[in-house]
Parts: sequence; C-alpha cells; structure tokens
Amino acid sequence: MFVETYKTELVQSIILFAILYIIRFIAALAIKKIGRKSGINDARIHLIIRYASVTLVLIGLLVVAVIFGTEMKDLTLVFSSVFAVIGIALFAIWSILSNITSGIIMFFSFPYKVGDKVQIHDKDFPVEAIIEDIRAFQLHLRLDNGDLVTYPNNLILQKPVTLIEKDAIDDGHDAI
Repeated sequence: MFVETYKTELVQSIILFAILYIIRFIAALAIKKIGRKSGINDARIHLIIRYASVTLVLIGLLVVAVIFGTEMKDLTLVFSSVFAVIGIALFAIWSILSNITSGIIMFFSFPYKVGDKVQIHDKDFPVEAIIEDIRAFQLHLRLDNGDLVTYPNNLILQKPVTLIEKDAIDDGHDAI
C-alpha cells in the first residue's frame, strides 16, 4: 500500500541518496588527498570525513522531507524549534563547538604537523614542545621534560606560534 502510494517519492529518494553517496565518496577522496598531501594523520582525515558525511545525511533528510510533500512553513516551524533548543543547549557548550570548528580549520590550513617542535607565545603559559597528536578538541604537546600538555584547538589558532624544528620526533633512524 505505502509503496504503491509513494512510488514516485521513493524512487526520487533512492536517486537522491545515490547522488549523495557519490558526492560523499568524491568528498572523501578529496579530503583524503588533501590530508595526505598535507601530511595529516589518518585519524584526523577520518574525523573530517565523518563530519562531511553527517552534513550530507542531514541535507538528504531535509530534501527527502520536501520530496514527500512537507510544506516549507512546516519545515521552518520544525527547524526553528529544533534550532532554538539546540542553540540554548549549545550556548552552554560553545567552547566545545569552538574547539571542533578549530579542529576542522586546522585540518585544512594549520601549517604545523605532528612531530614539529613549536613555541606557543602565550603570556600566561608559554609552551615549547613537540606536537605529538592533533585531535578534534585539542593538541597533545610533549614538553622537553616528558610531560604531556593538552592545548585547546581554539587557543592555538588565537596565539602566535613559532616553528622551532620541523619533524623533531626522533624515530630512531639516522639521516644519511
């Protein structure tokens, strides 16, 4: 019954999701290529691919709602209500969102990589360390004394940073 009634809408939805899957595939390839060309580790590449996939699924759900005849005024009411609730909730966790957004920005334009020794010019907490890992929320920095410091992504984009030594991690291989 349902399939017969909504045959056209179901076919359009299947075509839409096929197109979105192809777009996701192409986007994933592009993100991997950019990430590998920039020397970014695989964990960060997969995180950005996951963000892109979730965005495409949300867009797909919105378009499917339109395909099945949902009126724009109804969608506007639902989205304004949802965004009001989300906005209030997110205001409480804005720093987390700021760090995630900074992590995405750093994926595409951060000039320093894992293994680089950097100096962060923070007047309250100056840091000179090796970047051990770049995560969604923070950088893991290894100090000369062996201590691990986690530094929020949003702060690293706000502070001046100096590259002291490129790829300072000693991997045990001697250069010839």
